[in-house]
Amino acid sequence: MINPTRPLGQTEFVALIAMLAASVAFSIDAMLPALPDIGAELSPGNLNRAQLIITSFVLGMGLGTFITGPLADRFGRKTVILWGAGLYVSATVFAFFTTTLETMIAARILMGLGAAAPRVVAIALVRDLYSGREMARIMSFVMLVFSLIPALAPTLGAGIIAVSNWRSIFIAFAIFMGLITCWLMLRQPETLAPENRRPLSVTNLFAAARAVFTHPTARLATFVQTLSMGMLFSMLSSTQQVFDQTYGQGDTFHLWFGGIAILAASASIINARLVGRLGMRPIIKAMMTAQIFMSLGMICVVMLGLSNHIELLFYAVWTVSVFFQAGLTLGNLNALAMEPMGHIAGSAASIITATATVGAVIIAVPIGLRFDGTPLPLAIGIFVCACVALWLTTMIRRDSD
Repeated sequence: MINPTRPLGQTEFVALIAMLAASVAFSIDAMLPALPDIGAELSPGNLNRAQLIITSFVLGMGLGTFITGPLADRFGRKTVILWGAGLYVSATVFAFFTTTLETMIAARILMGLGAAAPRVVAIALVRDLYSGREMARIMSFVMLVFSLIPALAPTLGAGIIAVSNWRSIFIAFAIFMGLITCWLMLRQPETLAPENRRPLSVTNLFAAARAVFTHPTARLATFVQTLSMGMLFSMLSSTQQVFDQTYGQGDTFHLWFGGIAILAASASIINARLVGRLGMRPIIKAMMTAQIFMSLGMICVVMLGLSNHIELLFYAVWTVSVFFQAGLTLGNLNALAMEPMGHIAGSAASIITATATVGAVIIAVPIGLRFDGTPLPLAIGIFVCACVALWLTTMIRRDSD
């Protein structure tokens, strides 16, 4: 294990952490332009199943999150990222050569398992070196860099398809992960000293799960987070099909998606300005209420049978609202869930994040597979999720209340 001793400068450290976290967004969003080609080649009888390429990766990432945190506490940050990167790159090779949708889904699950390591451990690296307001400041810089990836990834994926084919996207995934892993190994010192490493304990993990799900605030915030992520992943799964098959925008989808991602990226900046003054729960309630009306509006627009141009514009605005809502709710919900879990912060973070991610996949898959050539099933699914999320949010009480 290469272990440099000189600490990175703050600018380089922020860039490294952002790229580690961005490996997840890149692995999801760069695949979106490839879904029609993948469906035509691997699932010509049911093109809707191609969207499982997205949710299977998220499922693997959620499952990996259960164990990545405890492994990083036991074996060190860099070692676990290296293992995860190795699994991820191996899975991309498997995906490159696969010939059936079922084996492709298996490869994507393995990619998600591997990607869970940089996703989770990157935050642990920041937590090892910074705390309090300084950590929040570093993470805001990380999120600013990270937010550019969803805007660029679909365009990069479309460019790769234009000059080669959809399988070459997996080569780009392997190269990207290989480069940032080498960067980490050569430049970043290990941040967890051997004397601070903790033994693996299944008992402690089960105890943390029991603590999360028996505490009303943590439990409800985790469930609302699951619904919010479910809305986000439902949109990610179906949006390429809607732009392409419903509105005939397949060739320009990556530009639409890039613009939507840029507009939605402002949510984290707005939240940082508002949360101190308004509090977390009022923001969550406001966004869920707004999403109920936006989704209801989308349902009405589809059922009224307006022109495609008007419907397309409303769909684009509605899509921005779903991404924007995620930006204003997910961080606040995670903070609410973690607030009473300070005594088991590491294990609780794994339990909460993994539960919300896997639960979101369980929500997103059936909504996405109901696609019928219109955004109506998606709008109905997100409308129901927003209603349930608002109802659960009204029951959240902080210990200080």
